[in-house]
Amino acid sequence: MITLQHTRTPVVVREPAGWAVAQVLGLGVVAATAGLGPLGWAAGLAYGFATWAFLGYGMQRHRASSLGPADRVTLTRGLLVGAVTALVADRAGQDVPVALVVTLAAVALSLDWVDGQVARRTGTSTPLGARFDMEVDAFLILVLSAYVAVHMGPWVLAIGLMRYVFVAASWRFRWMNAPLPASYARKVVAAVQGIVLVVAASGLLPFAAVLTGLALASLVWSFGRDVLWLWTTAAAPVGGSRHV
Repeated sequence: MITLQHTRTPVVVREPAGWAVAQVLGLGVVAATAGLGPLGWAAGLAYGFATWAFLGYGMQRHRASSLGPADRVTLTRGLLVGAVTALVADRAGQDVPVALVVTLAAVALSLDWVDGQVARRTGTSTPLGARFDMEVDAFLILVLSAYVAVHMGPWVLAIGLMRYVFVAASWRFRWMNAPLPASYARKVVAAVQGIVLVVAASGLLPFAAVLTGLALASLVWSFGRDVLWLWTTAAAPVGGSRHV
């Protein structure tokens, strides 16, 4: 969960651009230590630009002149996700520095708990902050699933793609745009995906494919339950939150 400070007057958003520069510098460090080719640079820069554009647009829309402390934790996570993206894309799943990828991804996942704590303790959470936090999580899961899929099979990609399929379907079926009630089980299932994928990427466990399959099954259950709830309650307005 990240937060954004609001003002009542139009503002020029500069801070996201500064973080975009930080992403470039981070990619430079990765290139100097682990090596990074043209494809990796292209993927990392595209990710950094998309992050800058998304956050800049959101801050302008919400008239936010600066980022809060939790926002900066989430953006730090975003920088790590950008590095993971560049490494995985550069090597196409082959000869990837596994220890580096796993370490960066694990730290990014750990910081997800930190930014949530910061947001709650400062009492400054916002819908935009929550959305940005969710997008960082979702993209990291997508990248990790693509990496693990190279070794386990394309079925693993379903973990990373499921949320995006859900969003695409909501564009076609308006009843899927209704807000969902808060669910602790949904949050647990979402968190499990990242943990399992990091473990699978590390190659340390002999039965990682079984764990990954169970994680996918839990995700199918979670999305299936939400879709069924949306379908059966389509005619009645219900308060809650979108799928995370």
